[in-house]
Amino acid sequence: MYPSTNAVLGPLGESAPAATTPAFWIRSTPPNGSQYEPLPDNGIQVVCNATTLSCRYENPYNLTEFRIPEDQCPEVPFYLICHGAYTVFTEIVYGYVSPMLVLFTIITNITMSLVLLMKNMRSPTNTLLMAMALSDMFTGIWPVPCFIYFYTLGHYRDFVPYDWCFVHEVMTEYVPTIFHTASIWLTVALAVQRYIYVCHSMKAKRWCTISNAIKVVIVIYLVAICTQCTRFFEWQYIRVRAQSLLDPGREIVTCRKRFTPFVVRYMHIYFNLYYWIRVIFIHLIPCTSLIVLNSILIAAMRSAQERREQLLRQNRRSECRRLKEANCTTLLLVAVVGLFLLVEFPLAILLILLIVENTFDVALMSKHERNQASLLINLIILLSYPLNFFIYCGMSRQFRETFKRLFVGGLPSGDRDGQSQYISLATENGGAKNNATTACNTRDTLM
Repeated sequence: MYPSTNAVLGPLGESAPAATTPAFWIRSTPPNGSQYEPLPDNGIQVVCNATTLSCRYENPYNLTEFRIPEDQCPEVPFYLICHGAYTVFTEIVYGYVSPMLVLFTIITNITMSLVLLMKNMRSPTNTLLMAMALSDMFTGIWPVPCFIYFYTLGHYRDFVPYDWCFVHEVMTEYVPTIFHTASIWLTVALAVQRYIYVCHSMKAKRWCTISNAIKVVIVIYLVAICTQCTRFFEWQYIRVRAQSLLDPGREIVTCRKRFTPFVVRYMHIYFNLYYWIRVIFIHLIPCTSLIVLNSILIAAMRSAQERREQLLRQNRRSECRRLKEANCTTLLLVAVVGLFLLVEFPLAILLILLIVENTFDVALMSKHERNQASLLINLIILLSYPLNFFIYCGMSRQFRETFKRLFVGGLPSGDRDGQSQYISLATENGGAKNNATTACNTRDTLM
């Protein structure tokens, strides 16, 4: 089943610690009171060791050791080494690298949002760009408190406290997936909007407005929330008491994770439906659409460049300059979409492999390979979040100038007249279309 593929045995398969190594036993007798559920007491007890970061089953009568099967991990109290996607690099990536990257992303994306909110920068395109920046930032921010508590401070070596059981799942998986889903479809909306500007200029003035862009952002977020709403109700978290793995003399209140009755009853259908919908509608369709739209925009840029060369020969420099600016805007958005595709495709491929493995019961990757790949892909996605800021700075003169004025002060020169100007953008396809132009607001060029 799908959740078991996310439970990492990691070091659980290692040999048991030597007899001199203290083994910390999980309490198997219930304390007084009914709010805690006793752990199973069937002669086979769970032994976890914080030094070797391992859990195992042990029979107290013949000391036979067992590797914990994946489907029996829920019998162990919530322990990230057993239940989480743990590898030897998890502590480094989640405990130290990710918080620093998220801090850098907060700085760049808030700065980017402040620039795009300036009066001379307000436009439908920039509305979507700002929503993307905030979505990326919150995708990274939500897991950070858990990363710091468990991996930076080292609490992942012990059982997850009961108060953190549900919080951990919400902050590291459910909510970040909502923001990431929104970011994906915002990227598609951005590409569609630019396609309308370039190829359907007469409709752009009616469709591509700031109010419509805000409506698109709201709809995308509502749909993203709907795609994840059932995940908040997948698990039951049952209180149990367990002896601490780090302090054998202390008992802690932790939890056991159990699927809710509905999930247990329809588990195969539920998880297959969820993951297929996620792959098709959150990865394959958006990525395929972006490839097609990017190809169309690149072809339009080439056509516009040929048109620009004709204008140069005709000494029509003013129109030529405007065409160049519009082309640069398209190039900037193509770069943003290209970066998105570069980091999203590996995640889509990994999810497809996961679905094929679970649907058809075939092994395409080892658990260690899958967990290493997942950790690497998540790190690459996180690395990509602040890069859009440098794309804007490198390719947009207007963004750079507004960024400077944001700290120096003064009114950008491009906004002093307060008038909307239009840039001629050729759509040369031969014949009568040679003189067709695309109306694009100067304030939407970012140049």
